[in-house]
Amino acid sequence: MITNPDLDHFIKTYVTKRKESLLQPDLEKYSNDLGKHINGKKVLVIGGAGTIGSSYIKAILKFNVSRLVVVDINENGLTELVRDLRSATEYNIPGDFITYPMNFGDRVFMKMFRSLAPFDIVANFAAHKHVRSEKDVFSIEAMIENNVLRARKLLDLLLEFPPEHFFCVSTDKAANPANIMGASKKLMEELIMAYSTRLPITTARFANVAFSNGSLPLGFIERLNKRQPWSCPTGIRRFFVSPQESGELCMIASVLGDSGDIIFPKLDEERDMISFDAMALDLLKYLGMEPDICKTEKEARRKSLLLPESPAAYPVYFFETDTSGEKPYEEFFTEKEVIDNDRFINLGVIKNSLKRDFREIDEIFERLSTLFDSKNVTKAEVVEILKRWLPDFDHIEKGRGLDSKM
Repeated sequence: MITNPDLDHFIKTYVTKRKESLLQPDLEKYSNDLGKHINGKKVLVIGGAGTIGSSYIKAILKFNVSRLVVVDINENGLTELVRDLRSATEYNIPGDFITYPMNFGDRVFMKMFRSLAPFDIVANFAAHKHVRSEKDVFSIEAMIENNVLRARKLLDLLLEFPPEHFFCVSTDKAANPANIMGASKKLMEELIMAYSTRLPITTARFANVAFSNGSLPLGFIERLNKRQPWSCPTGIRRFFVSPQESGELCMIASVLGDSGDIIFPKLDEERDMISFDAMALDLLKYLGMEPDICKTEKEARRKSLLLPESPAAYPVYFFETDTSGEKPYEEFFTEKEVIDNDRFINLGVIKNSLKRDFREIDEIFERLSTLFDSKNVTKAEVVEILKRWLPDFDHIEKGRGLDSKM
């Protein structure tokens, strides 16, 4: 029989290789400051049912907030979040706690916000996060709508009732973006920074969250439960943090950063970056199995049908990546960005983020809206507009997306 691994133990042992949280030294150093900014505050979390959003909620509920409102389009995810929080013993759940299954770009969200505002802390985790989301012009428009256009509606709404802190999550892929997802998050960064003189705004770029919803590593577990083969690229190395670390990082960034700061984890390329194929092999070893390496997807699927109840080997198809937008390495900042490594122990801060004039922001939005309103939009046209405004955007186009693979 195949059994599920203890993911928390596996992550600490084989992925992050950290027995305690990367953020523990900063949490201890800034414990009093965090309490001053969080205790007694009214908090709104958008996208709170996802891996990072829910981890953020668990981090702030170690303190004592007076109100917690959570919004997400995933109704089932919100249900599980509530059950998880209320079944645990380590969280300080306020009496004023409510979840709403709604889109933060919808009219009903604005009605809810104006009714319950003001909030002291607003954190936005709603985002398209997958490179695979650039499969065609429809998925690209939906991604830019969610990551950029709706973000501006939210910012304009916040100007009516300014919070003490506004946080919007970014990604490491915004540094020298190689895919449209990364470019959309870089554009989101520039959008929110334009508002950073009007609102107290911070964001964070960070590593892959190990076994997060929709991630390849969690896909290994899903395939295992369904007795389906694994498929994994070779040579793709990534930085990883645990779900707990992702929430703690965003909590610190959301209330302790200065307006305009972009915060990232201090990780070492040699020590902390690992490949997906190495993780796959470690996970099989952790489960007491060897890889049964297959030459094709077809062979892997065929072998999965022949698996015994308790297999000693598991079919895995390793391949060299050949899909659009896949960056073989990760980076948190560029050579043009000014870094403060002294403020935090295990976090760095980008201090010179670009703050565009609102006329530039208006022009970008007008060009994107005009393009999406036209009848025959192409992916190449979207890329060209993004390249005009993001000179570091070097799109890797190979004419094939991740949905074409297992």
